[in-house]
Amino acid sequence: MKFPEWRAAKEASWRGFFAGLWLFVFLAAPAQAAPAILKLATTTSTYFTGLLEWLNPPFEKQHNVRIHTIAVGTGKALRLGENGDVDVVLVHAPKAEKKFVAAGYGVGRRSVMYNDFVIVGPMADPAKISGIGDIATAFRRIAAGGVVWVSRGDDSGTHKTEAAFWRAAGLDPKGAWYRSLGQGMGETLKAADEMRAYTLSDRGSFLFFSARGKVDLKVLLGGGKELLNPYGVIAVNPGRHSHVRYDLAIKYIRFLTSPDGQRLIGAFRLKGKKLFHPAAAPPGPGN
Repeated sequence: MKFPEWRAAKEASWRGFFAGLWLFVFLAAPAQAAPAILKLATTTSTYFTGLLEWLNPPFEKQHNVRIHTIAVGTGKALRLGENGDVDVVLVHAPKAEKKFVAAGYGVGRRSVMYNDFVIVGPMADPAKISGIGDIATAFRRIAAGGVVWVSRGDDSGTHKTEAAFWRAAGLDPKGAWYRSLGQGMGETLKAADEMRAYTLSDRGSFLFFSARGKVDLKVLLGGGKELLNPYGVIAVNPGRHSHVRYDLAIKYIRFLTSPDGQRLIGAFRLKGKKLFHPAAAPPGPGN
C-alpha cells in the first residue's frame, strides 16, 4: 500500500474509533430527567412587567423545574388555588389571602415584596386632585365632578383596593361617569387613556405601559401608607388537593423569600426605575 493510501486508511480508522467512543459516552451517560412542572397563578403586574422572566430562570435551572404561569386578577388566582388547578399563588390582596389560608385552601403564606398604588389620569387633571394628598378627598372630587373613572371591575387585588377606597370616601360609585370594564390592568389603562379618564393602577404596571408609549397618563396621587401594595406567596394546601406539587411550591416560596430571591427582586428595573421592593418577613412557625 502506498503511503498516501496508508495514511488515508489510518485517518479513517481513527475517525471511526473516536466516533464509536463518543457514541459509547453518549449512550452510557445518564439521561437528563424531564423538568417537573410547577403551576403558578399570579397577577398581571408580576407577569407583564417582566419580573417573572427575571426571577424564575435561576430557580428553574437549580431545581430542573419549568414554571407554568397563569396571569389573572388576584380573585381568579385564588379561585384557581381553591380548585387545585395550580400549586402556588403569588398575589396582592392581604385580606383575601388571609381568608384563603383560614379556609384551609393555602398554607405557608409569606410576604415577598411591595410597591404602591397610584391614581393616574389625564395631564389636564379636570378634577384637580394632583397634590391634595388625601385619597378620600380625591375620590370625592372625581365623583362630584362626574369626571370619567375607569375601573378594572374584575375582582383583582387592584379592584378590591379601589372598592375599599370608595367605601372609605362614603361613596357608592354609579352613573355614566363610572365605567366598570371587567378587564386587566393593561386594558384598563388603555381605556382610561382613550377616554381621558382616571383610574387606579399599581405603579409597576403603570410604569410598564407608560414606558412603552402605550398610555399618555400622569401619576396624580401616590405614596403613603394607604396606597401600599404588598404581595404574598402561598402554597396550595395538599390536604385539600393531594395532586398539587406542594414540595415544589415550598421550594419556590423559599427561593422568593431567600436572600438571593430578594436581591433579584430589588435589582429588577424597567428603564432604570425600580418596580418592586423586597419585603420578605421571617417565616412563621412550621414554615
